[in-house]
Amino acid sequence: MAMDSITSSTHQHDFLGGDHRRNERRVWLVIALTATMMVVEVAAGTVYGSMALVADGWHMSTHAGAMLIAALAYLYARRHARDPRFTFGTGKLGDLGGFASAIVLALIALLIGGESVLRLADPTPIRFEQAIAVAVVGLVVNLVSAWLLNDGHGHHHGHHEHEHHEHGHHEHDHRPHGRDNNLRAAYAHVLADALTSVLAVVALLLGRAYGWLWADPVMGIVGAVVIARWSWGLIRDAGAVLLDRTPDNGDLPERIRAAIENDGDRITDLHVWQVGPGHHAAIVALVSPAPRKPSHYKARLAGIAGLSHLTIEIEAALPPV
Repeated sequence: MAMDSITSSTHQHDFLGGDHRRNERRVWLVIALTATMMVVEVAAGTVYGSMALVADGWHMSTHAGAMLIAALAYLYARRHARDPRFTFGTGKLGDLGGFASAIVLALIALLIGGESVLRLADPTPIRFEQAIAVAVVGLVVNLVSAWLLNDGHGHHHGHHEHEHHEHGHHEHDHRPHGRDNNLRAAYAHVLADALTSVLAVVALLLGRAYGWLWADPVMGIVGAVVIARWSWGLIRDAGAVLLDRTPDNGDLPERIRAAIENDGDRITDLHVWQVGPGHHAAIVALVSPAPRKPSHYKARLAGIAGLSHLTIEIEAALPPV
C-alpha cells in the first residue's frame, strides 16, 4: 500500500476563514456599542427609577456576553492558527464559539418566554411613553450592530487558489470564504435583540392605543419562539461541523469521486469534513489496477476549490483468480 499525507512538519495548517480578521474587528466593535448602551440604560434606569430601562440593559448584557464568546474564539483561533499542536488547525474554533453562543441564545429565548407567560397570567402596569422610547433607542443600536455584522454574512465564495500538495506546502493567494458559524451566532444575538425591540414597540403601541396589556407578553412569546428556532439552527449546523459530518451544502465528495474514478481506479473509502470556514480536508483510499504515485492523484484533485488538506492511500487491485 502506498500512502502519502502532509504533516505539520512540512506546512502550516492555517484554515481560518477569508474574512476572519474583518469579522473579528466588527464583533469587538459591536460589543463596545452594546456594552455602552447597556451601561447607559442601567444607569438611567437607576437614576429615573425605570425598571423597563434597567431590565432592557441587563437583557443586552446577556447578548454582549455571548458576542464576547465569539470575539474570544476569533482571537484564540488567530493566535494559535500556526500552532502545530492543533493537528488540523484552529479553523473549527469558530464553530465551537458559535455552538456555545447558540446555547446562550436558547437560554435567552427560554427566559423571555417564561417571563412573558408570567406577565400574561398577571399583567403589570406599563409606562408606555418611557418604555416605547427605550425600545426605539435599543432598536436603533441593534440595527447599527446588525449592519456591521451583516456585510458578507452567509455568503459563500468557493473560488480560491488550491494548495500545491506536490511541493508539500500551501500556496493560498486568496483565502476562501465559507460559512462562518461564529459570525452567524453573533449576528443572531443582534437580530434577537432587534426582534424583541420591534415586537416590544408594536405591543406597546397597541397597548397605549387600545389598552391591550396582553399584547406585550404575547409578543414576548412570539419572539421567544422565533429566537429558539434560530438557536436550534445554529446548534444543528455548528454541531455538525464539530462532529466532522460530511458537508451537505456542497458536492465535494461527488467531485472527488468524479476526478479519481477513471481508468479502473476505484475509491474504497472516502472521508470529507470541514476544518474551517471554506476549508475542507479529505482522506481518500483507492484501489488501482496500475497504481501511480500519490502526486498523480493529487494533481487530479488540484482544481477542486475548498479542498485544503488531502491524504491519499493507494493499493494495487488484486489480479483476477
